[in-house]
Amino acid sequence: MSFRDDDLTRLAVDGMPDLPAADKAGFVDTNGARIWYAQFGSGPAVILLHGGLGNAGNWVYQVPALMADGFGVIAIDSRGHGRSTRDPQPFSYRLMASDVRAVMDSLAVAKAAIVGWSDGADTGLVLAETSPERVAGLFFFACNVDATGTKPFEFTPIVERMFNRHKQDHARLSATPDAFESLSEAVGLMQRTQPEYSAAELARIDVPVSVVIGERDEFIAREHMEYLAATLPRTKFVILDEVSHFAPLQRPELFTGAVRGFLRDLAHWAGSDGPAAK
Repeated sequence: MSFRDDDLTRLAVDGMPDLPAADKAGFVDTNGARIWYAQFGSGPAVILLHGGLGNAGNWVYQVPALMADGFGVIAIDSRGHGRSTRDPQPFSYRLMASDVRAVMDSLAVAKAAIVGWSDGADTGLVLAETSPERVAGLFFFACNVDATGTKPFEFTPIVERMFNRHKQDHARLSATPDAFESLSEAVGLMQRTQPEYSAAELARIDVPVSVVIGERDEFIAREHMEYLAATLPRTKFVILDEVSHFAPLQRPELFTGAVRGFLRDLAHWAGSDGPAAK
């Protein structure tokens, strides 16, 4: 039977397994912060960008699967999250996209497929807008692109379990373990006020995008994701049945299968002439 943790009770009790041993890991100094990354395997580059308050370890089920498929996987802790530091600058998706570019430059990765979850999806979208030559395609999972896209917030038991796990992980990983509350406030401000893409701006983002949402997403309206899929010029719309905003941890095989489908759609890029993580 496939692994399932739909209500995240196993996560609450046991936490997450550790990421596999990285082939390379370290920090990139950029924009006043030290951005942590880990690189796994070799092959066409796939960059994993986690959601708000999380860390690269949230991809623990996807990293080994993508490595086994022959990809060079790069997982990044967003500024202020996980092992990465932050400076006094306000959080913004544009700033975090610039951080991702800096990691790519440091690792000599010319182009990559981006898999973004929540805040990571918006970071990837900004990267696709500002540096399309660096983005082979974007797997955009569960985030809004303007203020109309969110549902009224409800602190459900599942949300509470994930929030508590983020808090525990921050205390364990961060160079400022007591700063979770200020991190949460700063990230929340960004989420409430950004991004604000117009339809015309979205229509100019000319990279392949898989727009993906869980059937039971707690935060993002399905209609908003349908709008995004209809407005971006090169899209595929995917609904993941019976999962929520936390699908990568609830049903890893289901989520990873959708990522694999996205990467198959980019096979023209991932062939022998495609860029490789170095």
